[in-house]
Amino acid sequence: MRIWLLLGVLLLTFGACVPNRKIVYLQKDDLKRRKEIPKDTVLRSHPLNIREYHIQPLDVLNINFETLEKDDDHQSFISRLSTRSSGSGSSSGSGTMLNGVIVDVNGDIEYAILGKIHVVGMTLFQAQDTLRKITSQFVPDVVVRVRMLNFRFTVLGEVNGEGTTSSSNTRLTMMEAIGLAGGLSELADRSHVKIVRQNGAQADIFYVDLLKEEYIESPYYYVQQNDVIIVPPLKQRPFRKYFVGNLGVISAALSFVLLIATLNNR
Repeated sequence: MRIWLLLGVLLLTFGACVPNRKIVYLQKDDLKRRKEIPKDTVLRSHPLNIREYHIQPLDVLNINFETLEKDDDHQSFISRLSTRSSGSGSSSGSGTMLNGVIVDVNGDIEYAILGKIHVVGMTLFQAQDTLRKITSQFVPDVVVRVRMLNFRFTVLGEVNGEGTTSSSNTRLTMMEAIGLAGGLSELADRSHVKIVRQNGAQADIFYVDLLKEEYIESPYYYVQQNDVIIVPPLKQRPFRKYFVGNLGVISAALSFVLLIATLNNR
């Protein structure tokens, strides 16, 4: 009986081990031939499927206008348009309150002088160009800068810091998003990470494999606004979390059972 119990404990212990191939991100075959890998050399290159962020309804934009014109009327006109002094709204990003313009549900932003301007579906650079062309009718040599204030995503599950994170960077990779969440735990299943992504009036569900190097070329390599990233646990998690944590109690119980069995056999 003691031998069988010992074998059972050993089997459970080794079954709870998590190999490197389930932990290391973006693997190829490098784990198997570490000593053969040359240093300071590009081993492989992957084309990036870069997708510029397109403005969505209810986005909060920081829009600023500048001009070299010294005319007081032009300067006054510009100061009323820029969100840094307009007070037209606010958004909390990285703990700092910033003024911003909210894109309405129809995809428009509105100014008292410029009127309604449709920006949904545009990249930030396209929105800048559109606003510059409209504003240049009133002020010459105008420069427009548009930035996102509420680009955010949520990471849940086997991570070291669950929660919603805001970023001023709209070209954020999945790896960077996970890094901002504190990274994944040792018991995270990196091969079946679930993403819930808003797509107009619907939510798209898909899975990504962070263990494969080819993921770099995936169209889902970049995070989008309001993404929910859900990281499931490995099968070893229940054993590591509950069995190992209660190993002292289990050992004491087994010792007691063996003691009773020994006394009964005398």
